[in-house]
Amino acid sequence: MSSRIKIFGIVALIGFIAGVIAQLVATYFIPWIVKVLPSLGDLTSFIVAGVAGAIITVVIIGAWAYMTRNKDRY
Repeated sequence: MSSRIKIFGIVALIGFIAGVIAQLVATYFIPWIVKVLPSLGDLTSFIVAGVAGAIITVVIIGAWAYMTRNKDRY
């Protein structure tokens, strides 16, 4: 299998896992946060979505950087 197809497959798998995590956050975590911190109100979902998006992006870029590193350097 070519390395490009492997990378596409890994990115697809990471995207799938990120979607499952996003669904769990939307279903369970956001309603719980709204109950616990009612003063944040409508901003809670945006804050959680922003943090989740930042974490997912860092994981994807980190995986990409690790997989595409120059193996001859080390």
